Amino acid sequence: MEISNETPIKKTKRLTSVVWNHFERVRKADICYAVCVHCKKKLSGSSNSGTTHLRNHLIRCLKRSNHDVSQILAAKRKRKESTVSLTTVSLDEGPRKDENIITPINFKFDQEQKKEETINLGSIKFDQERSRLDLARMIMLHGYPLAMVEHVGFKIFVKNLQPLYEVMTNSAIELDCMTIYEKEKQKVYEMIHTLHGRISITVDMWTSPENAGYLCLTANYIDEDWKLQKKIVNFVTLDSSHTDDVISEVVIKCLMDWDIDRKLFAMTFDDCFTYDDIVFRIKEWLSQNRPLLKNGQLFDVRCAAHIVKSIVQDATEALRDVTHKIRESVRYVKSSQATQGKFNEIAQQVGIDSQKQLFLDSPMRWNSTCLMLETATQYRGAFSLLQEHDPGYTMALTEREWEWVSSIAGYMKLCVEITNVFSGNKCPTANMFFPEICDLHIQLIDWCKCEDDFISSMALKMKTKFDKYWSKCSLGMAIAAILDPRFKMKLVEYYYTKIYGSDAAPDHIKDVSDGIKELFNEYSMCSNSLDQDPARADSSLPSTSNGTRDRLKGFDKFLHETSRSQSVISDLDKYLEEPVFPRNYDFNILNWWKVHTPRYPILSMMVRDILGVPMSIITPELAFSTGGRVLDHHWSSLSPDTRQALVCGQDWLRKELEETNPSSSHSALPLLIEAN
Repeated sequence: MEISNETPIKKTKRLTSVVWNHFERVRKADICYAVCVHCKKKLSGSSNSGTTHLRNHLIRCLKRSNHDVSQILAAKRKRKESTVSLTTVSLDEGPRKDENIITPINFKFDQEQKKEETINLGSIKFDQERSRLDLARMIMLHGYPLAMVEHVGFKIFVKNLQPLYEVMTNSAIELDCMTIYEKEKQKVYEMIHTLHGRISITVDMWTSPENAGYLCLTANYIDEDWKLQKKIVNFVTLDSSHTDDVISEVVIKCLMDWDIDRKLFAMTFDDCFTYDDIVFRIKEWLSQNRPLLKNGQLFDVRCAAHIVKSIVQDATEALRDVTHKIRESVRYVKSSQATQGKFNEIAQQVGIDSQKQLFLDSPMRWNSTCLMLETATQYRGAFSLLQEHDPGYTMALTEREWEWVSSIAGYMKLCVEITNVFSGNKCPTANMFFPEICDLHIQLIDWCKCEDDFISSMALKMKTKFDKYWSKCSLGMAIAAILDPRFKMKLVEYYYTKIYGSDAAPDHIKDVSDGIKELFNEYSMCSNSLDQDPARADSSLPSTSNGTRDRLKGFDKFLHETSRSQSVISDLDKYLEEPVFPRNYDFNILNWWKVHTPRYPILSMMVRDILGVPMSIITPELAFSTGGRVLDHHWSSLSPDTRQALVCGQDWLRKELEETNPSSSHSALPLLIEAN
């Protein structure tokens, strides 16, 4: 039936909607049609049909001549509809036989529109490619599952928000994520290789809900603007039967892929009591290309927060039965208002005026167990008297057990305070760890001298662990503390006298003093080696206008190098001889060294590398957890390459967002969860 046979309707009533600027209303017999003036498509033109379907058609009409439809879109947004109108999605629910039964809904998406890279929507320009990559970045940044692009609710939302958007498949968005990863990886690679200083790598193990193993490598460094930076560079899936040989090979391959073996200063591992064989193999491989600084003494670093957590676990394990009694005692008191009231009366009778209420811990958070023990000891007298007045209470502790709890709770409180320093600092430079670890060391020494066999035997076990950590990390921490202008050698002298005694302390202090001087001399030689290029070296030598320069060219170079060496040596001496900087809470060590770099040019190079070493790698959310790092199940089910791309890409995008907008908030789905 031809449209020409249809007669236009005489407009007896003014058509007020702007949509009629693009349609001609015609009548055929008793039926009214609205004919699009662009594509000649016929739609219902009855007054009972409204104009929603006309707006929808006009938005996706491909033959219109770039007419401005912004008025139509604006009018549509202003409409107050009681139900949601789906532009390109139709719902076919079918009849419901029972209101309590949810009938499956079939969603049908209009596929009329062509797949175009860029489509003009009046004055609005829609870019399909940009929207695809924006979606991929969103998924990567916030840790969303890739499968969300195939969720019906997401499709409805996007289609109504932008009808021209081509809904992506799971595999397509995965490719987009890989594209973003490769682009961001190149940026990270170029940034790392433009650094003048060295980087340190952290190596820690993750798991998944399916007990798969992952190896996460993170690059840590202080950039040219003296800001501490860290970026995840690899997230490798390990085979269930992995060995130390395999792990060392994986780490070496990652270092080679990033070409950072010659820029490597130190490696930090999450566990204090494993990885020895792995570290040995990596050091052996690195030594084939170049000698390690200080003969590799500063290369092997172990996580400070991990040693604290490990010895706390020894304490809680030794006190497990007693802790159980306290936990059940607190639970009994809180079981009813009557029991709680009776307990409060007893506490008043024995003169207990504690501001802290009894606290029931979460066994998976050791700081909460510490708080429970600490508050329970304040009600020690009340618990002892409760047993006499309440026959239902059967978990009373002996006097000796209370002494154990009091001693261990005090020690755990110190560990909580130390861990808070490690995890609560936004800029955890290496200088801040030495005094905290020394306080822990002194407490362990005192505990080992305790007359109580239970406490002393437990302390000896804990100190054995601690001594292994101390032997690996004490020199690096001490050097970092010396490079803090508020402390210098004075802090080492103060703590080593307490730890080793006045007789043995001088020898240990000398070891640290010799160590920092040897390291500084290596940096001095590295600095002098910058002049190995003859053209570059000659340009820095004094010039002469006669022939004596040729005959004494070697002397000129010798004089230049030896004079420079003398000034470099005095660089460290000058720093150590000057008075310490006053201590204050607003002190920023990186800003201090940034300002004083011209004064200590070679020493500042060493400082940048030392302060950038991560002495602890446990994240704040896991600092007090008895579990480990577990990858979210959405990402653990992906392929190894995609998983690495998402984990690394998420880290890079978040860092970039923080740098461009420090006040931005980017809450994410839990990429990390606590392991039981």
